This record gives sequence, structure tokens and C-alpha cells, in this order.
Amino acid sequence: MNSKFAAGALTALIYFQGLLGFAGLATVLLKERADVSEPAHHASLPHAGPAATAL
Repeated sequence: MNSKFAAGALTALIYFQGLLGFAGLATVLLKERADVSEPAHHASLPHAGPAATAL
């Protein structure tokens, strides 16, 4: 009975470690994607220049 409990506990720990690893990887990938797309957003904003002041 103890060996079944130990095997179940070890399986659960490995499963949760896999979930945490997946969540960590997803966090890193989403952060890199946000960092890459941020300058493109700023580049699409209109700039104040001679055309903007002529109005």
C-alpha cells in the first residue's frame, strides 16, 4: 500500500513540475513577443511635424 501511495505522489509531483515548466516557458515566450511588438506599436503613432502644425 505504501508503494502505491509513493508512486502516486511521485507521479503527481512530476505532473505538476511539468505544468510549472510549461507555464514558465509560456511566460517567457509571451514576454518576448510583447517586447518585440512594443516598438512597432510606437512606430505607428503619428509624429508631430510640419504637416501636423500646418493644420
